[in-house]
Amino acid sequence: MTHPHAKTVNVKKAPRRFGFQKHRNSRLLLVTMVAVLLSAIYAFYWWQFASHFVVTNDAYVTGNLIPLKAQTSGTVVDVRVDNTQYVHQGDVLVRLDGLQAQVALEQAQANLAESVREVETLFSQSDMLRQKLAAKEAILHRSQRDLARYRGVANDGVVSAQQIENSEFQVREQEADVNQLRAELGGAEALIQNTTPADNPKVLQAMAKLKEAYLDKMRQEIVAPVSGFIAKRNIQLGDQVRSETPLLVIVPLDYLWVEANFLENELENVQPGQPVEISVDLYGSKVVYHGNVLGLGAGTGSVFGLLPPDNATGNYIHIAERVPVRIGLKAEELAANPLRPGLSATVHIDTRLAGQSVLQPLTPMTTYQTDVYDDQLKGADALIHKIIEKNRKSK
Repeated sequence: MTHPHAKTVNVKKAPRRFGFQKHRNSRLLLVTMVAVLLSAIYAFYWWQFASHFVVTNDAYVTGNLIPLKAQTSGTVVDVRVDNTQYVHQGDVLVRLDGLQAQVALEQAQANLAESVREVETLFSQSDMLRQKLAAKEAILHRSQRDLARYRGVANDGVVSAQQIENSEFQVREQEADVNQLRAELGGAEALIQNTTPADNPKVLQAMAKLKEAYLDKMRQEIVAPVSGFIAKRNIQLGDQVRSETPLLVIVPLDYLWVEANFLENELENVQPGQPVEISVDLYGSKVVYHGNVLGLGAGTGSVFGLLPPDNATGNYIHIAERVPVRIGLKAEELAANPLRPGLSATVHIDTRLAGQSVLQPLTPMTTYQTDVYDDQLKGADALIHKIIEKNRKSK
């Protein structure tokens, strides 16, 4: 039975379904074409460009970290620097009390003066023994001549046998005295032979002790060996320090480089001399540094670790190792955008350009040296000369 208010509606669904299906297929085709096009573009980009670059974000800025240690003992009475401060080579950074060093220096001066006087005494004793020996030898020669004359006239009855015997005993006694003096003179001359009071071993030993004490006195003022920024200052007023006590670290920021750690299977085409682009997290992608590969590490990081690998001792698991690559930075770019050791970096090496053999690194033959300690003994020689001249008998 049909409801009186019901209406008959004729719906044609087939044509709508066909149109929707056609539209859907068109979109899928478009998406597929876009995907294929993007894949082709990426493949072309990878083939032409990306395949010639090796990239890693396992890279860090590094440089010279110069630890400054005490060279002698004492109490800290003056600290003139703090972290982040810039210092120049030769600046006094820390000063020790110096009282004990002053006492030791005065004792060394007294020891040198005493040594000079003792050596002067040895020279005087040698001269005295030579004079005694000459006198004894003269007496001996006279007695020997007398004995010879006595023996020559003994048969004539001029000289008695007793007198000849007494002369013989006298000659033997005088010979013993001469031999004793010769031995004493030899012992005295052994202490001074081929020397003067200024270069006698005993004096030289005292001079070395004085220089050591003088150096300890000079090193009560601890100076900066190089120019750079202060970091890791560990010293405070009143601290008791000894030789080799760490005080602080000086970091020069004018010469830095990047250590980039690449997987071993990425280094086939990496060579010294190839150009590198570096970005640092500190500045982001807006600042790009330009450098070049200086050299590849002589081994992987694990080889130089505290516990080098020994794969023969247990189950073996293959792990791709990393090799450090040293990358130079340009000084003008460092001056424009300063860096600090330890900053994270991302490195892109362009391997399209051929470099040098990995056995011919470009790491510069930089000489690290300082001359701030060269003049610390400058006044010691003048002081030694003054003490020697003051305590010599014959000048």
